[in-house]
Amino acid sequence: MSGATIHKVGIIMNGVTGRMGTNQHLLRSIVAIRRQGGVRLSATEFIMPEPVLVGRNAVKLAALSGQADGAPVAANLDEVLADKRYSVYFDAQTTDRRAPDVAKAIAAGKHIYCEKPSATSVDEALKIYRLARSAGVKNGVVQDKLWLPGMLKLKVLRDTGFFGEILSVRGEFGYWVFEGDHVSAQRPSWNYRKEDGGGIIVDMLCHWRYVLDNLFGKVRAVSCLGATHIKQRWDEQGKPYQCTADDSAYSTFQLDGGITAHFNSSWCVRVRRDDLLTVQVDGTRGTAVAGLRNCWVQSYGATPRPTWNPDVDSPLDFFGGWQKVPHQENYDNAFKVQWELFLRHVVKDEPFPWSLVEGAKGVQLAELGLRSWAQRRWVEVPELGA
Repeated sequence: MSGATIHKVGIIMNGVTGRMGTNQHLLRSIVAIRRQGGVRLSATEFIMPEPVLVGRNAVKLAALSGQADGAPVAANLDEVLADKRYSVYFDAQTTDRRAPDVAKAIAAGKHIYCEKPSATSVDEALKIYRLARSAGVKNGVVQDKLWLPGMLKLKVLRDTGFFGEILSVRGEFGYWVFEGDHVSAQRPSWNYRKEDGGGIIVDMLCHWRYVLDNLFGKVRAVSCLGATHIKQRWDEQGKPYQCTADDSAYSTFQLDGGITAHFNSSWCVRVRRDDLLTVQVDGTRGTAVAGLRNCWVQSYGATPRPTWNPDVDSPLDFFGGWQKVPHQENYDNAFKVQWELFLRHVVKDEPFPWSLVEGAKGVQLAELGLRSWAQRRWVEVPELGA
C-alpha cells in the first residue's frame, strides 16, 4: 500500500471470548477486514481496524489472540479506556454487563458499537443513547440480519413490487438446544437463567423489531406468549440447574399498512423447514420464503389451485411450484458488512442509521412482549421518546 492513506482505528473489543464475539465479530469481521487489507474507500485510501481484546479470562484471551494474528490483550478495562490509541469501544458481553461498561466508554470519549440487546431495560437503553448523544460520540448497535442474503433478496422483491400489497409475514426461528446431560448444549447456560439476562423474548424480539421495521413496516402492537418448556438443563461444568428464563416465544405483531406478522422463536423445536430461520411474505401478487441465504418465490400466475380432499393423497407437489431467486450479488458476512459501514461512519462520517436508539427500540419491544405475556393481552408500541 505504498503511497496509500491508511486510517488506523483502535477498537477495544470487550467480551469477544464468547461464541458470537469470537466467530462473528472478531474472526469473521475484524480479522477478516485486516487480512483483506482494510476497508477500501478508494484505490489509495483504506481504514485499518486495530483491535485490543479485553476480558476476564486470561487463558481464553491468550488463545484468542493467537487466532487473531497476535492482537494485543488487556485485563483491565479502565486502563485501556484511558488509552488514546483506541477510539472505538465494542461490547459483546452478557446483556447484564453491557450498559454500565458502555456508559464508562462514553465518559472516556469513545465511539460506541455494541451487540443487542443494548441493555436490560428500555430506560437503561435510552440512557446510554442519550449519554452518547450528549457526549457527541458516534454510536451503533448490531442489526446483522438485515445483511443476510435471504433478507436482502426479500428487500429487492419488495422494492421491485413483486409482492403487490403485502398481507402478512410469518417467521419460524429456532432449533433443538440439547439440555447438556447426555449431549452437550450448543448455547451457554446463562441463556436459560433470567437472573443472568437470559430469555428468548429478550434475545429475539430485538431482532424481529429491526427486521420488521426496516423491511415491512413499523411495529405498532404486539401479542406475545412465552414458555419455559425445558425446566432443567446442565451447565458448562456438568451441574444441573433450574431454567428460570423463557426458551420459546409465540409472537404476533401489527405493522403499519395493516400487515400482520407472526414469529415463532424456540430453542425447543426440531427443524423440518429450509433453514434455522425462514421468513414467508405473502402478498396479493406473489409470495416469497427466505432462509438465511436462499429465497424461493411463487408469483400469482404460478400459484396452484388446490381443493380440500383429505381422503386422497394430494395430486399437487407444494414444494415443486417455486422458483429459487438467484444470487445477484456477492454476499459477504452480515456482521462484517455492518462493521465496515460503522468504520466508514467513524472515519468519513457516512450515514449510519442503526444507532443506539434503534437498539432501544428492540429492547422496548422485548419489554412489551414480556408485558403482553404477563397480562395476556395486546400491547400497543408507542413512539420512543429519544
